[in-house]
Formats: sequence, structure tokens, C-alpha cells
Amino acid sequence: MNKILIVEDEEKVSNIQKAYLEREGYEVYTSTTGLKGLELFDSIEFSLVILDLMLPDIQGEEICKIIRDKSDVHIFMVTAKSALEDRIEGLNTGADEYLVKPFSPRELVARVNSLFRRLEANNSPVLSLDNGSIQIYKDSRIVKVKGQEVSLTPNEFNILYALAINKGKVLTREQLIDRVFGMDFEGFDRTIDVHIKNIRKKIEEDSKNPKYILTVTRMGYKFGGES
Repeated sequence: MNKILIVEDEEKVSNIQKAYLEREGYEVYTSTTGLKGLELFDSIEFSLVILDLMLPDIQGEEICKIIRDKSDVHIFMVTAKSALEDRIEGLNTGADEYLVKPFSPRELVARVNSLFRRLEANNSPVLSLDNGSIQIYKDSRIVKVKGQEVSLTPNEFNILYALAINKGKVLTREQLIDRVFGMDFEGFDRTIDVHIKNIRKKIEEDSKNPKYILTVTRMGYKFGGES
């Protein structure tokens, strides 16, 4: 059973979300403060964290950074901030999805169900690319570059994997959004650009002159490297 942690200072809101998610069969834990949320996270293995940014004791962005330093758990960042810059900052902090309040509990359930369907759908074997320089272990969601493991967020991993299994083929931003986030995604195209930038920093020797994730002007991205 997938375990979900909700960190939300409005207890009424978290209780409603908890009830809807439990109805779907998830095991849900809640916290009204950031520090208690971190304590729960350290004591239980969660598959998803739903994290509100406005908390009474510690900012959600800081919690996201702390969690991301120790785990690649999927993180839904929840906030009333809807500006493009705020969304980009949230993704750069380590969030995988950015939900803007208000949203219905039914929408949340749909996004959570979609997430776990995507994570469980593909059980492909290990991909070895560029003469073994990059190895992608789908089942364990591990990526190694020249033998060294690199830490990717869940969405970063999914984007890299989507490009890698389509090596040499151009995928548009819309195609990547569909494959990684699902058709019900209501974000913006630059979400992909932000993730691509972060992936390049982690797997490329020179992120400004990438060898693996290549930009195809006015079209999208493709995976390069040697055959």
C-alpha cells in the first residue's frame, strides 16, 4: 500500500484530503506543522508527500529541500502562489508537481492516482547508453553516469527515461508532458524546460554544451550520445 504524507496547517483541509485518499486505498498521515512532518517522514517510508508552503513553523520550500537532500520521494507542492516565477522556483527547489489553491479533493485524488499509475506502468530492464556511460535502472529508479550514481527527482527520472527509450527521436514538450505528467496536467510548457535544465546539471559534463539531452530548435528534445 502506498503511504502518503500530507503537511498542511489547515486541519480541516488535510482531513478532507485524507478522507478522499483513504477511500482510494492509500495509507495517509497528516501533520499541521513542518517539523512534525519531517519527524513523520524520517520514521515512515512514504511514496508521496503533499506539502503546503505556508506553514506556522518552517517554510514549505525549506522542508522540500530537506526531504530532497535525503530522498527522491515524489513531492506535490501546494500553494496559493500562481505566478510563473513561483512555479519555477518550486520546481527548482525539488518539487515534482505544483498545485495551486484552491483545488478540489477529487482533482487531488485524480492526480495522485495518475502518478502511481505512471510509476507502476513500466517495468522495463536496465538501459545502457553511450557505451555504458549512462545506465538507467528502471525498476530501482537508479541512474549511473560513468559508474557514479546521480540523484534525480521522480519527474526528472521519468523525463530522462522517456527520452532515453526514444533515443534519437525528437519528443515535443507536449509529448513529454503527456508521458510524464499525464494528459490531465494543467501546468505550463516551461515545466519541461526547468526539469531538463536540472537533469543536464546532473548528467552532463558541461550542461551548457550537452552531449546527451539535446535541444531541437522549435521542436523539443532528444537523447544523443554514441550508439
